[in-house]
Amino acid sequence: MGADQNIEWRQAAASAMEWWRDAGVDVLVGDEPFDWLTPEPAELVAPLAPLSPALASLAPAARAGEAAPSPNVAMPAAIAELLTWRTGSAAPEAGWGVPLIPATGPADADIMILIDCPERDSSDSLLGGAAGRLFDRMLAAIGRSRADVHLASLCAARPAAGRLPRDMESQLADIARHHVALAAPRRLLVMGDAASRAILSANVMQARGRLHALNHKKDSQGEVVASFHPRMLLERPALKAEAWKDLQMLMGGLK
Repeated sequence: MGADQNIEWRQAAASAMEWWRDAGVDVLVGDEPFDWLTPEPAELVAPLAPLSPALASLAPAARAGEAAPSPNVAMPAAIAELLTWRTGSAAPEAGWGVPLIPATGPADADIMILIDCPERDSSDSLLGGAAGRLFDRMLAAIGRSRADVHLASLCAARPAAGRLPRDMESQLADIARHHVALAAPRRLLVMGDAASRAILSANVMQARGRLHALNHKKDSQGEVVASFHPRMLLERPALKAEAWKDLQMLMGGLK
C-alpha cells in the first residue's frame, strides 16, 4: 500500500515501545481470554441522532450508514478529483484566508483516519506538533506509518476558534462521508467527537468499544472504530490505555 521502504526500524521500534509503555501495556498476552468481537448489550448502544430531511430521503442503504453527500453540495465523483477540489477555490473554507491542508497517504489505503481539523502549530500538514508526534507513535505501535494510511480532516483549515463552525458542521460532515465512500477503506478510525459525530452521529464515548458497519459507493462495506483524538490523550494521559484498546480493535482481522 505504498509503505515507505526507508524506515529507520530502531527508531520506529523505540517509538512503539514508548507508546505501549504510556498505554499501560506490560505483557504481550493476558492470562484471561477476551472476545473483542462480542457485541455490546443493547441497552448500552446509544441511538443515532435523527437524520436531516435531505439525508432521510436517500436510498435505504445510505440511511443505514452509506457515506453520501447532501444534494445541495456539488462534489466530484472520483477520489482524485475530490482531493484536488477539497483544497481548491470551491472548498467551503477557501474564503477564510488561511492555508488549506490536503489529506495525506494513499487514497486506496486499507485504513483511513479522520480528524476534525489541523493543529494550531501545523500550517502545512495534518496532525503536526505534539499531537502529531503522539499520533506517529500510535501508528508505530500498530506497525503502521503515515505512508500507508489515508489521513483526512473534516475541515481543511483550522477555524479561528479551534473547532468546527456550527453553521458548517452539516456541510463538512456531508463532504467527509462522501470522501470516505469514495476512498472505501476496510477500516475507518474516527478520532475525536467531531469526526465521530460526522460519521456515526454519536460522540466518542457513545461510539467506542465496537465496530460500526459503513457502506461504500463501491458496493463494498467497511467498518468504523471511534477513539480519542491525540490532543485529548495529551490532556488526559490516563485515556491512553483505552486508546490502545481502540487501536487493537482497528487492527483486528487486518493483515
